[in-house]
Amino acid sequence: MSVQVAAPAVELKELGGPRDKGMAAPSRPAEPGPLPPPGLGVAGAPCPLPAPAGEREAAAPAAGCGAERPPVSGCPGLPAAGLGLPPGAAKVPQASAMKRSDPHHPQHRHRDGGDGGAGREALVSPDGTVTEAPRTVKKIQFADQKQEFNKRPTKIGRRSLSRSISQSSTDSYSSEERPKQLSVGSSLPHSAQANAKGTLSAPKEAMKIWLAHPAASYTDSSDDETSPRDKQQKNSKGSSDFCVKNIKQAEFGRREIEIAEQEMPALMALRKRAQGEKPLAGAKIVGCTHITAQTAVLMETLGALGAQCRWAACNIYSTLNEVAAALAESGFPVFAWKGESEDDFWWCIDRCVNVEGWQPNMILDDGGDLTHWIYKKYPNMFKKIKGIVEESVTGVHRLYQLSKAGKLCVPAMNVNDSVTKQKFDNLYCCRESILDGLKRTTDMMFGGKQVVVCGYGEVGKGCCAALKAMGSIVYVTEIDPICALQACMDGFRLVKLNEVIRQVDIVITCTGNKNVVTREHLDRMKNSCIVCNMGHSNTEIDVASLRTPELTWERVRSQVDHVIWPDGKRIVLLAEGRLLNLSCSTVPTFVLSITATTQALALIELYNAPEGRYKQDVYLLPKKMDEYVASLHLPTFDAHLTELTDEQAKYLGLNKNGPFKPNYYRY
Repeated sequence: MSVQVAAPAVELKELGGPRDKGMAAPSRPAEPGPLPPPGLGVAGAPCPLPAPAGEREAAAPAAGCGAERPPVSGCPGLPAAGLGLPPGAAKVPQASAMKRSDPHHPQHRHRDGGDGGAGREALVSPDGTVTEAPRTVKKIQFADQKQEFNKRPTKIGRRSLSRSISQSSTDSYSSEERPKQLSVGSSLPHSAQANAKGTLSAPKEAMKIWLAHPAASYTDSSDDETSPRDKQQKNSKGSSDFCVKNIKQAEFGRREIEIAEQEMPALMALRKRAQGEKPLAGAKIVGCTHITAQTAVLMETLGALGAQCRWAACNIYSTLNEVAAALAESGFPVFAWKGESEDDFWWCIDRCVNVEGWQPNMILDDGGDLTHWIYKKYPNMFKKIKGIVEESVTGVHRLYQLSKAGKLCVPAMNVNDSVTKQKFDNLYCCRESILDGLKRTTDMMFGGKQVVVCGYGEVGKGCCAALKAMGSIVYVTEIDPICALQACMDGFRLVKLNEVIRQVDIVITCTGNKNVVTREHLDRMKNSCIVCNMGHSNTEIDVASLRTPELTWERVRSQVDHVIWPDGKRIVLLAEGRLLNLSCSTVPTFVLSITATTQALALIELYNAPEGRYKQDVYLLPKKMDEYVASLHLPTFDAHLTELTDEQAKYLGLNKNGPFKPNYYRY
């Protein structure tokens, strides 16, 4: 008797077989139970599926009325030798004279384990000869497979799968939270994957791997809803002069700081060169910046140079909890955690400033909030403060306003407009981090998407260059004719926001201004338009206008919200209009090394400057210091500067050691 095999309607590459070359296929469990998803069984190997009843009945007589089938190479538990095939057996008989063996029966599962490839079916002729079937032909039982698939997921399996997805799409466990059971979709080795019930079924070696690498503590992952302000925490030295999410995360934060140190050569060189001199001995620096691993390296460098520091965060979303914990464990009074409320934000700043027996004499600010708070609450402190170092365009704008009004009572250093900040941090950092922030929050593909970037300063230039390189269609809005001409010469179309707001897929603001994207713009956006900000302040997008009764806010994941209109239209708002890259992702450490070194040198300059050198005004960092910061980073690239000869230096009217450009030079 022979069985006619219908030609398959679909040809697929087979995906079965052990994943690693030479790995033995697992045997079928003795007792039936809930089946895993198609093609995956214990240890990640393809799982035998029961064959349809009709095929099993047809297979019996052809196999010799219950006679034992000859052993086949690759069958679980059967020897590879002993096929008994003649040398000429490679010739495949006609399919009409053959019948296809049941590939899902435990005794008929024929595989070729020698190439580490996919499982293969075998054709059995009426005389009992076994011949390998062509690799690419497989008959698909759509109805049966659907039935089998519907049987597989149990309630527990569904729950653990959804838990796994939700956790991976936001953040991981905190240091105290280790999963009690391994869920489907875990990132363990294939030999240690879970079965459909969500319980671990793995060798002891895999369990050792799991226990040796517990889930790391990453920010915004703790189930503990208690506010850090209500906790009583102490570090290993017994100090409680800090307020962080969880001091027990310090070990993980320390590892991140150590990684950042490898990419911050200038700060490490500065720490090594000036540590003996202690140029900041006696300095009491109060800081308000993003608290990341890179900032931690800066803080520890300032401490190594002799300064005492107290720190708060300048952004309620950018703090890395584990890094804040590591700093607190090291003895730095840090008051910050990810997800602060507005009240928490100002409370943390006040705890840094208002402390008995400690009076700051230097300010390191990012955004101007710390300076504003001291002016508002503790104006008498400025009698002992020697200077302010400000990093952001927003904070610098505030300083110039104070200076113009005659209210700036100490010297201030404008780090934002220094060459090493503008041309490196603002440009190169944003060129890389804009894509990172958008990918992590939306998983969007950029090719072919229409994007409008508001502002073509250094940040805007970086964003546009990155998006253009990814295949996006980029529009630019700009008020400055010089920047506008640069955008046109770089190949971007200059438009007004109203002209393209209905058609763009992404809106990015990076102007440092307010109300760049208004409620009118938001109302006219297309469905699922992504709105985000790359400027420091959250004033560029009119988020307050979206908090009205007719609009519904829906949290999608961390830092991602749907704002839904009554007609069903929705926009995707990232980080509630705050700084995208530091709120939703990270930034390149090497570029931040340039900015952090500039900040450190500015603090040293203001603190050690003789009285009268700097008046109550806003200053740029001396050109010589900009060049020094750049030179500290060149050895990383094994770069070698050319030196001027005496004749060349005389011809140009320069000192051989710099500065090489006048202050008015535009890089």
